[in-house]
Amino acid sequence: MKIVVDTHTHTLASGHAYSTIQEMAIEAAKNNIEAFAVTDHGPAMKGGPFLYHFGNLRVVPETINNVRIIKGAEANIIDFSGRLDIPDEYLRRLEFVVASFHDICIEPGSVEDHTNAVINVMKNPYVDAIAHPGNPVFQVDIPKVVSAAKEYNKFIEINNDSFVIRPGSDKNCKEFALECKKQGVKVVCGSDAHISFDVGRFERVSKLFEEIDMPEELVMNTSVSNFLEYFRFKKQRLQKR
Repeated sequence: MKIVVDTHTHTLASGHAYSTIQEMAIEAAKNNIEAFAVTDHGPAMKGGPFLYHFGNLRVVPETINNVRIIKGAEANIIDFSGRLDIPDEYLRRLEFVVASFHDICIEPGSVEDHTNAVINVMKNPYVDAIAHPGNPVFQVDIPKVVSAAKEYNKFIEINNDSFVIRPGSDKNCKEFALECKKQGVKVVCGSDAHISFDVGRFERVSKLFEEIDMPEELVMNTSVSNFLEYFRFKKQRLQKR
């Protein structure tokens, strides 16, 4: 299975990442990545950008170095009702939005707290995927979350970096992938790159997908056209609201 789109990356704007969009695009091309999403953290993350950063992403070219730039954000979940640190008025301007827990933005609670928060986030029409949901610090009811993803047409992210920087995530990531396979829920693959050299690094995700024989049709990142089609679908869906 060839992964050519990276749906989770960070630039200098996140405050704790170290490359520009241009530098990311150069390395993406070297790594045979055809598109990547710029998903800088929302303002609840210390050092993160102001909201107008996300409003001004319109100035970024659609392609740089022949790589499609997907304009997005990683919104931080800031309470167990599923509230995010980026208002809908900004989220609606973006192509791809991932939402996630970080203990610097919210103190961990119970499995029920985390599960309910994630499901409420999925009800937001501007959120596309739940990022690194396998983090055991914010343990969720995995079958219940995957079922909600199916109900609300959201993606589950399998995060390559989680296998290293979030101890214990490997077991949960595998369970998420197996549950998505079982329920027919589509996944996205994010490198979670915080420096240009890591854009498109999916060795751990690829190994997991090979191990469980993940159906390619459930993996969005195998072609840019998958995302272009999804963006059209999302636009049509939002216009009906």
